[in-house]
Amino acid sequence: MPANLSPEYKKAEQAFRMAREPRERLECLKEMLRTIPRHKGTEHLQADIKSRIRELVDEIGGTHAGPAHRHCAHAVRHEGAAQICLTGPPNSGKSSLHAALTGSKAEIGPFPRTTREALPGMLPLEDVAFQLVDLPPISPGHMEPWMAGLLQMTDAVWLVVDLADPACTEHVPAICAELAQRKISLSDRWPGLNGRQVAETSPDSQPSGRPTAEESLDPLGVRLPTLLVANKCDLDPDPDEVKVLEELAGVRFPAVAVSAKSGHGLARLAPFVFSGLRIVRVYTKPPGHPPDRTRPFIVRQGNTVSDVARLVHDDVARSLKFARLWGSGAFDGQQVGPDHTVADGDIVELHAK
Repeated sequence: MPANLSPEYKKAEQAFRMAREPRERLECLKEMLRTIPRHKGTEHLQADIKSRIRELVDEIGGTHAGPAHRHCAHAVRHEGAAQICLTGPPNSGKSSLHAALTGSKAEIGPFPRTTREALPGMLPLEDVAFQLVDLPPISPGHMEPWMAGLLQMTDAVWLVVDLADPACTEHVPAICAELAQRKISLSDRWPGLNGRQVAETSPDSQPSGRPTAEESLDPLGVRLPTLLVANKCDLDPDPDEVKVLEELAGVRFPAVAVSAKSGHGLARLAPFVFSGLRIVRVYTKPPGHPPDRTRPFIVRQGNTVSDVARLVHDDVARSLKFARLWGSGAFDGQQVGPDHTVADGDIVELHAK
């Protein structure tokens, strides 16, 4: 029986996909449950929604004592322009990569599963920074239970593999399958990329003919833009090795070969995230004063002056009448309305009613 989902339900579902904080996601799920049509065709979806509500209630109540709530201590608050989670098999060099990029004190060892907790760090790019979260490794049948909740709310994933390890072609599909069991799909689609673009090879490559994550994932699942980070390329310098890896692993993620040890390829990572997630920096200024260029407000391509005002303060957004804009406008100081789309580097001067 077809679900015949209502516009109200679809709106709540879209809000759930965009939400990042647990309480916000919980409210969206409650709205989805309230608006979902009640018939046999939606029974399975209703059960999934109720199950996810219970999980989030437990997560939000994680300050209580007891083993059922211990995973909540692993929550990592979003910071910076975007949050990127580093995942991969044991001994892929995730922690070395994290330390090289963020200067973190990640524990690094020659034995598997050195990383046991979520470790955040900041990767700078010009006047913004991305939050990189190093996660424990994933292997067939083994994934820390609390990781699913964190990945449900992150912005993107770097799938880190050891390019010199002959088993890396088996690790990639195994990790994808392990995450899929928890309604997490690693996607080759990045919002800011046309088709599939590879960081070190041709930008003309196209997505594979397999069904995309958007077409196959259930409504409560999450699709995470994924970059395949082929680490330790200094041990296997063949430039075609990444292509071979993807072909044998059966994936078509954007990919870059790097070496945490030598630094090769590391400079490509932050710019890739910036363009792939369509990051937009907007600077504000009070009337008669220069703009503050040290702390841009971060939005995404397609966002408006009203979205920027909301980041400044809810009261500013509610009372916003118009803005003056320097940058992408037809002329400096152009007056624009709240619905005007902003571009990277714009300066806005907000005027209240």
